[in-house]
Amino acid sequence: MRKSPLVVLFMTILIDMLGFGLVIPILPIFSKELGAQDFQVGLIAMIYPIMNFLFAPLWGTLSDRYGRRPIMLVSILITAVAYFVFSQSTVLWILFISRMLSGIGSANISVAQAYISDVTSPEERTKSLGFLGAAFGIGFIMGPPLGGWLKSISAAGTVAWVGYVACAMCMLNAAMAYFLLPESLKHKRKNQAFNFRVVTGIAAELKKPMVGQLLWINFIFIAAFMLMQISCSLMWKEITMLNEKEIGYVFAYIGVTTAIVQGLLVGKMVRASGEIKMLSYGVVLMALGLAILPLTGRVFFFPFQYVGLALIALANGCLTPSITSMLSKFAKPNEVGQVLGVNQSFGSVARAVGMGLSGVLYSLQFAVPFVAGVMLMLGCFWFVNKLKGEG
Repeated sequence: MRKSPLVVLFMTILIDMLGFGLVIPILPIFSKELGAQDFQVGLIAMIYPIMNFLFAPLWGTLSDRYGRRPIMLVSILITAVAYFVFSQSTVLWILFISRMLSGIGSANISVAQAYISDVTSPEERTKSLGFLGAAFGIGFIMGPPLGGWLKSISAAGTVAWVGYVACAMCMLNAAMAYFLLPESLKHKRKNQAFNFRVVTGIAAELKKPMVGQLLWINFIFIAAFMLMQISCSLMWKEITMLNEKEIGYVFAYIGVTTAIVQGLLVGKMVRASGEIKMLSYGVVLMALGLAILPLTGRVFFFPFQYVGLALIALANGCLTPSITSMLSKFAKPNEVGQVLGVNQSFGSVARAVGMGLSGVLYSLQFAVPFVAGVMLMLGCFWFVNKLKGEG
């Protein structure tokens, strides 16, 4: 296996995530500066995963038909345009369009995953996908603080420098992919018919014995994770009484922990345990982490929150690369991109579900979203056991 394409792909995803991280911390604040009401802030945030939901299968299927490289290039350029539009946002409808375009372009993760499945052996695939997760973690660490600083040097009421820098990163990303990333797909299916009906595509994959179980495990995990992610920020501010700077440090810790786990530990763990056991470990670790997080308070913040978040990062390292690797193995060789695209799309639905439920459950009592997440992860055992039986 040649290592250089994976290095280039890692840098491509890292730069993509840096651009994403630049925008995330300032998006709600900037929406309010443009006069958005609370429900409009939610709509602007939701359009991104909705576009991911609609376009992930499209990019994946197109990559099966025309190759991974051209689809990566097109999607990266769309993201560059999205960030330039973002830099020019002076009214809400322009901001909305920029986030919509960004959601379309960034739905290319399934293509990156399919690329890895093309150039790695089944034995090395989970480890390589773990490095992809590490790129996410590093981008999440570096992007938000840089985005906050760029917002501070932009003219009042604008995000010009945030958009310009993110756009420049995407153009660098596109140049790297164009000059350094070779095509990985040997057999393209140009004459094979396909459709882009997202709902029916998900339904068809859910009916497949092994693939369906993996899709449901990933859906439940992502929904539980989003319940935690949205509720944690509120809990840390209102219950633990952290300020925004301290909350930023905690998010940096999450990114560092995720990068370490997926970059250094996943390969060793999967070699020692195998992917099926990794799924079981991930479910247990996620449930434990979610159960620990509500045991909060400023005095005991370090032992409870940092241990709980470390367990969740480890759970992510066990679950996400293993699920993706197993999906690529159970899919037909000429449908890997399509199946991984469906997984990304179904995951976007899970994000929307988790985000929608978190606010409602948090309003009942701050610990309720975490309890709900624990219950969801315990339900995952049914799908893991079913997968063991079918395997």
